[in-house]
Amino acid sequence: MTDGQLVRQALAGAMPAYETLVRRWTPRVLGVCHARVGRAAAAEDLAQEALLRGLRALATLADPEKFGPWLCGIATRTCLDWLKKSERTEVSLSRAGGGEDDGEMRFAAAGGDAAEAAERADDLDRLMSEVEKLPGPLREALMLYYYEDCTYQELAGRLGVSAATINARLTQARMALREKLVTKEKRVQA
Repeated sequence: MTDGQLVRQALAGAMPAYETLVRRWTPRVLGVCHARVGRAAAAEDLAQEALLRGLRALATLADPEKFGPWLCGIATRTCLDWLKKSERTEVSLSRAGGGEDDGEMRFAAAGGDAAEAAERADDLDRLMSEVEKLPGPLREALMLYYYEDCTYQELAGRLGVSAATINARLTQARMALREKLVTKEKRVQA
């Protein structure tokens, strides 16, 4: 079923249609938010806010077939609103409670060795921390590429640059991450 058909059903009051749209577009919206704000926890909250704003504004969508780009626009504006707020406070529940984070719980639930699970979670935390420090254009290209599994050409169209620019940004981002992670690993081993 197309996005347009689902939008029309949701406008007619069939909420399962909007739920289908949410499942279909959440990874892309999350990628947009993470690329904009550079922080995973904030991106998840902002993606949820964008999906809620999309539901509330669904009747204003002029072309139901363009739901995805419209929703990504809402996600971008949601992130910009958040970034403009002068006073933002954010506390991760896992940090506030001193408990395990979701990644550690997932690994432990999978029956893996606790030490191995903790090491993987630490590696993922280090990687995401470094991704969040990348300059905006590099971070945006990287996050959208991996979250949305798009081709270079598709990303180029979305970001308004050439495919060669996407290639260069992804290459620069990967090199920067490799350099930072290898440098930190060498310091830890020393």
